[in-house]
This record gives sequence, structure tokens and C-alpha cells, in this order.
Amino acid sequence: MDLIEYPDGEMMMMDLADRLASEISTCLAAHDWASLAVPGGTTPGPMFDTLSGADLHWDRVHVMLTDERWVSEDSGRSNTALVRQRLLTDKAAAAPFLPFYTGDDTPEAALPGLIERVRPELPLSILVLGMGADMHIASLFPGAEGLAAALADDAPPLAVVRGGGAPEPRITLTAPVLRGAMSTHIVITGAEKRAALEAARRRPPEEAPVALVLRDATVHWTETP
Repeated sequence: MDLIEYPDGEMMMMDLADRLASEISTCLAAHDWASLAVPGGTTPGPMFDTLSGADLHWDRVHVMLTDERWVSEDSGRSNTALVRQRLLTDKAAAAPFLPFYTGDDTPEAALPGLIERVRPELPLSILVLGMGADMHIASLFPGAEGLAAALADDAPPLAVVRGGGAPEPRITLTAPVLRGAMSTHIVITGAEKRAALEAARRRPPEEAPVALVLRDATVHWTETP
């Protein structure tokens, strides 16, 4: 694990956006396209704002979420809505996007088709994750229904999870996909999450899902958001 500490959130988000733009550019120099998986939530918004203006061949950058709540885009809890509003704008509006919410009654109904759409994007070129104080990443929540299946070495690229403090079902990238990313960044703020990060280094993924990716990840942290 490589830990980078920042004096404040603004500097962290600007530096992360620059790093991601550089990694995307390097990937595109060697490959026809790059796959970029990003988190939802409010934390990455400022980074999205900066990254969206980067001068890249965005039409060759395939964007997806790390996880999605099973809600429509007009919901305030939709990760897709956030990504469309904050990342897929400006120059990044040209990027192809793979949403996980399909409008089906249940995520299970949509899962087979989504899995087939995700497989060609693997391994992920760049993975960006947040982490909760409970040490969850994507929608891999300790104690959630479906967690064990999503953590399995032979898990398909996507899984449905329920519970673990989340009020609605979710679709999430699974352990093999997260571990297999070519480059992984984790973004956290505050003393509580820093303490959780340190604790996760001594726990198994079943208790601390972030432990799945810590060995090879670059962690970006600031005490002041």
C-alpha cells in the first residue's frame, strides 16, 4: 500500500485528477481503449469536476461505476446521476458509459446481461474506490447478504448484495474484478476512516472488504475534507 497524505481536500482532489488523467493517457498510448471504474457518493465530486476537463481521447475511455443502488436516475441516491452530472461533462462527455441500473424490477433480472457487458472491459485499467468507516468498498458491506458470493475467487464480475446498512439492493463489482485492476486508488477523508484503514490491514476481507485491494493500492487521505 502506498499512502499519500494531503493538507486538505482541495489539493487531494486536484492531485488525484491529475494522476488519473496521466494514467489514462499512458494507457491509451498502449491500448485502443481504457476502462475506468469510479465510485458514487459525494466525496469524488470535486475530482470529477477537474478530471472532466482533461484533454484526453475520452471517446476511448469506457466509464463504469464500482457499484449502483437499484434506483432510477431521478433518485437523489443514484450514483449514475452523480457521474453524469459531475464527470461525463465538458470534454469527458464523449466517454462511453456503462450504467448498471436498467429499470428491471429486480437487479437479479438484469444481472446476466450486465455481466456480459462488463466482461469485455476487464481487466479494469483504472479503479477508483471510496471506503466507508465500516471498511466497505463498492457495495461490499460487512454482514451484507450476498457478500460471501461476491468475495469468492470464482465470482462473476458483478453481484447483487442486500443489507449491510444499505436500504435498497445494489449491484457491485466483485472481488476478482477489484483485485485484478491494473491501477487502484482509494480516496478517504477524516481521522475515523484513517483508523479504519489501519484496522483493515489486520483483518480478512469478510470483516474488512477494503483488505481485498490494499496491498497494491494507492491510498489518498486528508484529515480535512
